[in-house]
Amino acid sequence: MAKNVAGNLVDTSIKGLTAAEVAERISAGKVNVDTGLKTRSIGDIFRDNICTLFNFVNVVLATLVFFTGSYKNMLFMIIIVVNVIIGIVQEIRSKMVTDKLSIVAASLIDVARDGEQVQLSVDQLVLDDVIRLGRGDQVPADAVVVQGACRVDESLLTGESKAVAKAAGDALMSGSFLNSGMVWARVVHVGADNYAAKITAEAKQHKAVNSEIMTSLNRIIKFVSLAMVPVGLLLFGSTHFLHNVAPDSAILSTVSALVGMIPEGLILLTSTVLAVAVIRLAGHKVLVQQLYCIETLARVDTLCLDKTGTITTGGMEVAGVVAVHNNAVSEDELVRLFASIAASDEDPNDTARAIIEYAQPRCGEELPTSAARSELRSEAAQPSLRSETQPRYDATSECSAQKLRSLHSASQQPHCSEIVRAIPFSSETKWSGAEFSDGAYVMGAAQFVLAANAQALRDIKPQLDELAAENRVLLLARVDGFTEEGGILGSPEPVGFIMLRDQIRSTAAQTIGYFIEQGVQLKVISGDDPHTVSGIAQKVGVPGAENYIDATTLKTDEQIVEAINKYSVFGRVTPEQKKAFVVALQAQDHIVAMTGDGVNDVLALKASDCSVAMASGSDAARNVAQLVLVDNDFASMPKVVAEGRRSINNLQRSASLFLIKTLFSITSAVLFIFLPWQYPFVPIQMTLISAFTIGLPSFVLALEPNHERVRGRFLSNCVVHSIPGAICAVLTVLAVCITGYGAGLNYAQVSTLCVLLFAFIGVMLVIRLSIPYNAIRAALLVVIVGGLLLGSTLLGPLFNIAPFTSTMWLIIGIAAAVNLVVFQLLYNAFDRLRMRRIQKVNQGFHSCCHCVIFLMLP
Repeated sequence: MAKNVAGNLVDTSIKGLTAAEVAERISAGKVNVDTGLKTRSIGDIFRDNICTLFNFVNVVLATLVFFTGSYKNMLFMIIIVVNVIIGIVQEIRSKMVTDKLSIVAASLIDVARDGEQVQLSVDQLVLDDVIRLGRGDQVPADAVVVQGACRVDESLLTGESKAVAKAAGDALMSGSFLNSGMVWARVVHVGADNYAAKITAEAKQHKAVNSEIMTSLNRIIKFVSLAMVPVGLLLFGSTHFLHNVAPDSAILSTVSALVGMIPEGLILLTSTVLAVAVIRLAGHKVLVQQLYCIETLARVDTLCLDKTGTITTGGMEVAGVVAVHNNAVSEDELVRLFASIAASDEDPNDTARAIIEYAQPRCGEELPTSAARSELRSEAAQPSLRSETQPRYDATSECSAQKLRSLHSASQQPHCSEIVRAIPFSSETKWSGAEFSDGAYVMGAAQFVLAANAQALRDIKPQLDELAAENRVLLLARVDGFTEEGGILGSPEPVGFIMLRDQIRSTAAQTIGYFIEQGVQLKVISGDDPHTVSGIAQKVGVPGAENYIDATTLKTDEQIVEAINKYSVFGRVTPEQKKAFVVALQAQDHIVAMTGDGVNDVLALKASDCSVAMASGSDAARNVAQLVLVDNDFASMPKVVAEGRRSINNLQRSASLFLIKTLFSITSAVLFIFLPWQYPFVPIQMTLISAFTIGLPSFVLALEPNHERVRGRFLSNCVVHSIPGAICAVLTVLAVCITGYGAGLNYAQVSTLCVLLFAFIGVMLVIRLSIPYNAIRAALLVVIVGGLLLGSTLLGPLFNIAPFTSTMWLIIGIAAAVNLVVFQLLYNAFDRLRMRRIQKVNQGFHSCCHCVIFLMLP
């Protein structure tokens, strides 16, 4: 027999394509080009950063300024260009890091080539390749089963959660995944011809992005976009036709107001901050598959944990076997029975592998491996891989029985002399089984195995509870046989137990402790015995872990809702119940994160607000997850939360700087439509203000460490810090116009006072947002003040700063002193109101700052 690179024996009947046939298909373009979800192309990044609504508006405004001949007033476009360049560079860096990490996290497919089993990536498959698929594998391309049998979950494609049985000749749709069993299948479609590609990648993974930041930014964009055109036309008309201002001067003042309305760097800042977060998380071996999930995880208040692979390593070891009371079966016979059922599974899971490993020294003869069983099947079936129709494999063939009998005869195992039929484990039934020549047995969770024999379950419950206090316990029961669909025939009779121990991650307790400190409630949801899950949860410090419930007792939605509020540990949970728990929590306004690595976690992962999977888990779990822990270490979760908090808190702080200009510009532009004066700003002056009181501080503050808890809503937190500055700026400009023109100052002098006082208010906001200070923030303030002084003195003519007179000094001195007091009073008042609202209701827009912003929103 040929061997693959991993040393596994390959079924001699499975030849696969030859090298020449592969080359022929590659040259014909019959390659499974990856059409799944992936990072954006370089072209898409350039297009999305350049071709934006705000960039278009700025180009139009710059064109209007160009025709006035005042070219220096076009300098605001420098900020736009710099913003675009920064955004493109950061996104390309993020793409490169993500793509590299995706290759590490991606699964490989077992493929038959030239009679050997090799491992290839999904995009290396060609038409007619013969691939091996086992439990948890996602079907990479449309295929037809040529050998073996399995049950397939097509819920990600069809919405139907019931697993569908597949055997030789049946079709497998790309995007579905195997719930149980193992098959060899021939690829019949590749690339864009695949079913999943035709219905788009959304069927496999994509769901609506639940991002408060994105929703808030879209609201701001919508509002500003709708307000700009009418306000701009009315302001120009008022300035030129009512106040008899020259067209060029009216255009400049109108463009200044419109430029001020645009938070040009806010969208860029958001994408840049999140792109940096992706790069940083990649350094911690965390693959971000959906950008805004970083924000969502930082807001999570409930974390649902799957025990296996999250709290535990997923590895198992057998603690021992014991017969059911009043049953005379020997320990050796129990071991052989358990091991034979485990070995009958063509794609054994961790539990089956642990049992096989435990039994090897005791059985005297090596149990048949999956490769050996493949050989037995091949001699019984000998399918032709290249034909369109395939004979169904007869598991009861005499050839298979003879071979397996010879493998077991050396161990003198009376009950396992020959395997007639194997029933693979399924997360739905929670048991596996095998039919031998002299009897049939099942192995699995006692509650499911004995579902048809309630009296037997009551009889063994005391012994079961005692064994399950420290271990995971599986029951062996004798049955009459199996139905054609794989169900149990007759009333199961308990025979014995096997105890297994989970290997708890060394960092689990520390990670659990972190989430407890952060006020996140924990729910451990597992398919294992609730006693076992409770014991492990208690060891790692899950609060309330001593109170648990068996999910098999939950029959209605009302019971699920009651249980999710009462208990922290849930055992014997089906995949559908896991999803129901998540949905029940979301219905109570919780933001829910779900971790898992198995096929049985897929429904819950997809339903959760933020889904996290282990790279070593099933293909299906990885593909629906928004975050993948490449190093399979649950201890990486606090790093993700910390990165999300840094991103959100810093974005909220920086966004306030942008919104103060937007709120001021919109309000003042509307007012100056009706006031008897010209709008007191020109574009070059707004460029000076934007550069030093918004652009520079926003980027510096946005990328600093920040591990504070996320409190309140994004938009409300931004607006509440912007309103005090906007109010002060609007009132100050009005006061300066009244007193300045009344004192005989001209337009240039009044404009100078308005510019410098607006900049002064911006600096005060930066000072408040920079608390507590550190070396970087102190240096930032020095640069801001120095830049503004330079722009208003040596570079004064460039920014239309008029020479000061004594009257101007008097006005600016009084206005600055008043603003120092009023700004602090307003800022403190709005901040106290925000904190009270956060304490009273953790969610909702009810403070007066919310009212202000939504009254302005259409």
